[in-house]
Amino acid sequence: MGAAVGDAPAVPALLPVLWLCGPSGVGKSTIAWELFTGLPGSGHVDIDQVGMCFPELPSDPGRTVLEGRILGRVVANFAAAGAGCLIVSGYVDSRRGVHTGYLRQAVLTVLRMRCDQPELRRRLEIRARPGERRESALREAELLDRSSPAYRVLDTTGRTAVEVLEAVRARWPKHPARQPGPWPDPPRTPGEILWLCGATAVGKSTIGWEVAERSRRAGHITGFVDLQQIGFLDPALGHDAGNHRLKAANLAAVWAEFHRHGARRLVVVGQVADHSQVRRYLEALPAATVMLYRLHAGPEQLGERIRHRGLGGGPPIAGDELRGRPPVVLAQAREAAVAQAAALDRADIGDLRIDTDGRSAQDIAQEIITRTGW
Repeated sequence: MGAAVGDAPAVPALLPVLWLCGPSGVGKSTIAWELFTGLPGSGHVDIDQVGMCFPELPSDPGRTVLEGRILGRVVANFAAAGAGCLIVSGYVDSRRGVHTGYLRQAVLTVLRMRCDQPELRRRLEIRARPGERRESALREAELLDRSSPAYRVLDTTGRTAVEVLEAVRARWPKHPARQPGPWPDPPRTPGEILWLCGATAVGKSTIGWEVAERSRRAGHITGFVDLQQIGFLDPALGHDAGNHRLKAANLAAVWAEFHRHGARRLVVVGQVADHSQVRRYLEALPAATVMLYRLHAGPEQLGERIRHRGLGGGPPIAGDELRGRPPVVLAQAREAAVAQAAALDRADIGDLRIDTDGRSAQDIAQEIITRTGW
C-alpha cells in the first residue's frame, strides 16, 4: 500500500559503521578485511583508498576532512546498495578524531587498536614496507596513547591476529542486509578523467599511479581511484552484479570531493567487461570528460606479471587475489586473464588500445600523457 498524498518521504535508516583506527602496523587493515569477508551483508572501505588526491592542502593536513566528506557520501551509497553495515579502517586525526559531522547517515562506532611500543616496532620491522617511516609511526602511536579522543580501545599486545579478530567480532554484532535504494542523485562534477582498464595484472595500477604522479609533479592537483577498492560489498546480496552501480556511485562521490579539494584531473584504474558496464560509469559522471584507455598484454607478459604479483610484487592492497597464492592458482589466473584480454579485444572496449608488451611503466605513462595532453 503506497504512501498517502502529502506524506513525507521515508527517511533511510542509518547505516551501522565500525571504524577501526590506530597507528601504522597495528593490524587494523588486516582485521577490517577479515571481519568484512566473514560478515555477510557487510561493506568495506579503507579510508586511505578514498583520499588519494595530491598534494594535500595546508588547511587539511593528512586530508582527514577530505576523507570525512567522501566517507559521508560513500555511506549513503552503501546503504542504497543494501549493505547491512560498513567496516572502515584507517588513520584518524590524533587530536580531532573522526569528523563525525559529515557522517549524517551513519551510526558510528570507533575502536582504536593499539599495542606497546616494542611490539609495534617488531611488527613494523617484520612487514618492512618500502618507504615506510617506522619512527614516525612509533611517534604517532605514542601520541594516540596520550591524546586520542575517548574511543574504545583494543590492546593487541601479545595477541595473535586470530585472537584480535575474535575480540573485534565480540564487540561488533552481525547486521542484517537491507533492501537496496533509494540512490542519491549523482553529482554533476566537471573535469578530465583518465580511466585505464584491461585484463588482470596488465599493469593498470602501476601505470595509472605513474601518470597521476607526473601530473602532480607538473603542478596539477590530481586524484587517483582504484575502482576495486571503492566497491567492496558482500556479493551474496546479488543486487548489483560486479557491484558496478556501487562503484560508479562511489566514483562520482569521490570525484565531487576531489574537485572541491581543487583537483581538475582524475586517474581511475579498474576493470569492465562490456559496454553496458562502461555506460554505468559514464552516466554517473555526466559533466566530466572521460577518456577510457585499454591496456593490452599478450599471454606471456600476463603470465609473468601474475607470477610477480603472486610473489608479493606491487603494493599490498585489500582484496588482492594473487598475492601469496600457490602456483596452481596463479596458472588459473593467467588463463583467466588471457581470456579477459581476448574478450576485451573482441568487444573493442575503450577509446584507445595501448600495447604494453616489453615496455616499462614509465614509457607507457609518457605515451598516455602525450596522447591526453596532460
